[in-house]
Amino acid sequence: MTGLYSSDSSLASFTGDASPYGGGDPYADYRTADFPFTQYADLADRRLGAGVIAANDEFFAERENLLKPEAAEFDPEHFGHKGKIMDGWETRRRRGVSAEQPHPTEDDHDWALVRLGAPGVIRGIVVDTAHFRGNYPQAVSVEATSVAGSPSPEQLLADDVKWTTLVPRTAIGGHAANGFAVDVEQRFTHLRVNQHPDGGIARLRVYGEVAPDPRWLGVLGTFDLAALENGGRVEDASDRFYSPATNTIQPGRSRKMDDGWETRRRRDKGNDWIRYSLAAESEIRAVEIDTAYLKGNSAGWAALSVAAEGSEDWTEILPRTRLQPDTNHRFVLDTPAVGSRVRIDIYPDGGISRLRLFGSLTEAGAARLTARHQELGG
Repeated sequence: MTGLYSSDSSLASFTGDASPYGGGDPYADYRTADFPFTQYADLADRRLGAGVIAANDEFFAERENLLKPEAAEFDPEHFGHKGKIMDGWETRRRRGVSAEQPHPTEDDHDWALVRLGAPGVIRGIVVDTAHFRGNYPQAVSVEATSVAGSPSPEQLLADDVKWTTLVPRTAIGGHAANGFAVDVEQRFTHLRVNQHPDGGIARLRVYGEVAPDPRWLGVLGTFDLAALENGGRVEDASDRFYSPATNTIQPGRSRKMDDGWETRRRRDKGNDWIRYSLAAESEIRAVEIDTAYLKGNSAGWAALSVAAEGSEDWTEILPRTRLQPDTNHRFVLDTPAVGSRVRIDIYPDGGISRLRLFGSLTEAGAARLTARHQELGG
């Protein structure tokens, strides 16, 4: 097993095989690092509508496994008619064209097409080869494109589609989280993930900022201004001990306790909070605070405030209000609140599963979002 290397002194990378599985905890020797871009939302999250729409080969393990939200599992006794069944995307071993040329060429590779759940600006990618110890690809590369509508795989692979390289062909490690920072200020809708020449990848994570289509939001009129799919994002949170604050703006209702946001128990006189950034300046007219599946650990009270972009001058729009466990609370504001940032304070601790802020963009907000869309090539 080769050691740690870094092509960027601020970003850890890995190469080489991992040791064969020796029993016990399969993650005991897993190689990983804290990547700075994981603060962003995963644009390839299935909950947002992401999907692996095509792959040239998935002989040993299905391409859909790439986007499973949970960590990859490993069962050393799990075999099928084609061989070892892995929790990831795994292709067959490539061969050359003849006995005299038994090895694949430098250009031979396998690929998968990924539709992002929400178009956006990509800040970082993790190609996770967990449990692929000697059967991971020698190298990977990742390209991206922006195509309107719902293109088929054939349309994406057409000669007239322009692909931008986000990750050049780079050697990676087995049984490791291989992270790549991305610095391309452009809006993308699809990725092409290439593995050279073959092998397996357990999970793919694509971290970035949602860049919604302002025309779509304009037609909707009233919509959820905080929703991740509409361009809302979490700026910061006081506590992420049990689950990430971004869960509160995911699509749909929470389906279980850890699908929301829950903090550790406070032993001081403070309170917990989340700060959000809306897609642009907006007029908020109604609020939903949902505590679904949080029964003995929901927040006791909540208050909501708004501020202008870049401002710390917060104006309370919902005073401290009692919350009930496992309940969706609805509030109609007497006066519409205008702002581009929102803060929810919960007292004293606990959690909420979802926050919904219903309203519409202001004229200034719509203009700013349209200008940003054009800057990103939309």
